[in-house]
Amino acid sequence: MQSLRLILSNRRYLAPAWVFASINILIGTWALYIPSVKHKLGLDDGALGLALLAFSIGLLLTIPVSTVIIRWLGLGRTTILALCAFSVAMLGPVQADSFSVLCGLLFVAGTMTSLTDIGMNALVSELEKEDEQHFMSAAHGFFSMGGVIGAGIGSLIIGWFAAPVWHMAAVAAFVVGTNLYLCGTYRKRVSAEAEKEEGGFKIGLLRPLFGLAVLSFMIMGSEGAIEHWSKLYMLDVVKISSDKLAGFGFVAFSTTMMLGRFWGDGVSRRFGPLKIIMGGTLLASLGFVAVLSGVYSVALLGFALVGLGFSVIIPELFRLAGKTKGVSSSEGIAVVAGLGYVGFLGSPALLGFLSSISSLRLSFMVLLGFALTAFLIAGFLGRGVREKRTKGGRE
Repeated sequence: MQSLRLILSNRRYLAPAWVFASINILIGTWALYIPSVKHKLGLDDGALGLALLAFSIGLLLTIPVSTVIIRWLGLGRTTILALCAFSVAMLGPVQADSFSVLCGLLFVAGTMTSLTDIGMNALVSELEKEDEQHFMSAAHGFFSMGGVIGAGIGSLIIGWFAAPVWHMAAVAAFVVGTNLYLCGTYRKRVSAEAEKEEGGFKIGLLRPLFGLAVLSFMIMGSEGAIEHWSKLYMLDVVKISSDKLAGFGFVAFSTTMMLGRFWGDGVSRRFGPLKIIMGGTLLASLGFVAVLSGVYSVALLGFALVGLGFSVIIPELFRLAGKTKGVSSSEGIAVVAGLGYVGFLGSPALLGFLSSISSLRLSFMVLLGFALTAFLIAGFLGRGVREKRTKGGRE
């Protein structure tokens, strides 16, 4: 909780943390309208999943050029300009009048998401090193808080707006206005590491970061799946008739994730990253079992447990990526955060495909499998670390 107090007491740390919140306010609000967009365009779950995949493709194609753009514009300018562009881009999908238009608009939004995500994580990483502070987990807590604001408060006020575009426009104006007010603390920042780098994304970076990138892909993929499909799961599988009540599965998930991340920096110092990752994936697995019960109250508890279990995993993966031998912190974060976000936005397409051939229950069973597999991978990585320490001690 000390890191949360640090953010709230100093605009230097609040400004980049608020970017985390802002990006998920926009995505959380969009998630509220996915069922209505699906109905308006007459899409099945498979077609909707392909449309969401366009978002992920836009993001993926932007990763290789992200460091070049950051060097050209500067880290701070890239972050704020990409966030503003993303805010405007998200007005489009809720107005799409055909499947192809929806895919195109989501592709454009995905490119802006990629730049914003890499920029905001690099900002926090540089500030942590420069000021010798520890607030990455709390900054990701703001991302979860954004989901609570976008989906939670958005669910309560959804009836205020005559059309979805007016809701998205109000949210976009709020996001752009608040970030333009705060960005003065980082707008002119130029990454020292980016200036030294001679090229953009290097495929060779994947080798030392492969295990971390796979974990990031799976955990953020599960987060993205819950954000985009939890409401439909409540409507179609749990059979909740209330549109408002159906949205609270994601709210429960985001709330516990937010709280876990606000406490995460202190927990990290006590237990270390790999133990946290293993414990978190087990807790999330228990949560998915509860979600699969199909009982509304138990499913809500399940979503809450998944959020708590996942809460500090991604911040810890970013810390590990920044400390990987032979890789600069900005490169490590670009790979792990970028591929994680591919999972975040690509997994909804996978779940849509699985749902189209069976049901959303099967899709959430796959997420349970992801959590258990992530536990095994973290255990393998932990074993490798212990073996290196043993050899080092013998030498």
